[in-house]
Amino acid sequence: MTDALTKLLASRDWLLADGATGTNLFNMGLSSGEPPELWNIDQPDNIRKLYKGAVDAGSDIFLTNSFGGNASRLKLHQAQDRVHELNRVAAALGREIADASGRTIVVAGSVGPTGEIFVPMGTLTHELAVEMFHEQAEGLKAGGADVLWVETISAPEEYKAAAEAARLAGMPWCGTMSFDTAGRTMMGTTSANMVDMVEKLENPPLAFGANCGVGASDLLRTVLGFAAQGTERPIIAKGNAGIPKYHDGHIHYDGTPELMAEYAVLARDAGVRIIGGCCGTMPEHLKAMRAALETVPKGPRPTLETISEALGGFSSASDGTGDDPGPARRERRRAR
Repeated sequence: MTDALTKLLASRDWLLADGATGTNLFNMGLSSGEPPELWNIDQPDNIRKLYKGAVDAGSDIFLTNSFGGNASRLKLHQAQDRVHELNRVAAALGREIADASGRTIVVAGSVGPTGEIFVPMGTLTHELAVEMFHEQAEGLKAGGADVLWVETISAPEEYKAAAEAARLAGMPWCGTMSFDTAGRTMMGTTSANMVDMVEKLENPPLAFGANCGVGASDLLRTVLGFAAQGTERPIIAKGNAGIPKYHDGHIHYDGTPELMAEYAVLARDAGVRIIGGCCGTMPEHLKAMRAALETVPKGPRPTLETISEALGGFSSASDGTGDDPGPARRERRRAR
């Protein structure tokens, strides 16, 4: 039986994913340090509001409130015995919103990193990582998630463990890494390394790509790195809404809806099939992104110069692969 995401990808040139989870929940009153996954049980109406906000803004895919829903992360809050429950409810609430929407919406079960370091530098083994991801995947599957969505991964070992866990759960999956240190992940993976790894997996993802990181410019430079490898697998881009700045006691992202609309169009023109936002991306950003994707004609694949002129310069001179880095400035022109 063909999964919902594959069906949707076969019918459309691009799909709009959702925006931020944490930023939206903080705006609803989530406290710093409070695990958002507990809100699946304690504040379900807020989680419904989170999901519905993305759907009403035009998203075709939204991620469940389960990013930190693995045993390692939940142990920090003495909730490691609630992994299945919290993930099941996260997906069930999503299923409820998706099924009531009147159109095809993919409920993607968010699976974030464990927060642990692999041996020999740390204590996390492949077997333990697979066990934790598998436990989470089974909860998301029980709640009705269409696909597992592994995100913000830095270590290739963790990505491989998630792939095995998805296979054990019998779930289709997607997986993104976060490139935030001179075009590399925290553990040194480049865009070219990721493509090579993905294509060699026994259980490769339906789609792969990048999320979070430094800003939209850097993320699109990474996307161009994926495309340069000649991959035919659908690419995902979920960039942050601008750059975080500390303002009046909280973190604010400076990306406007107009800027995110330009990012979305550039991502599409770069060959991305699934386009969304990460930190700081609100429903108003998503609405602008959807409108731009539907009305702006497809253009040529953007150059690094085009990207930096539209979205601001890159945070580093190199993308980690040795290619022409393009301009490395941070000024951003005024959005059109």
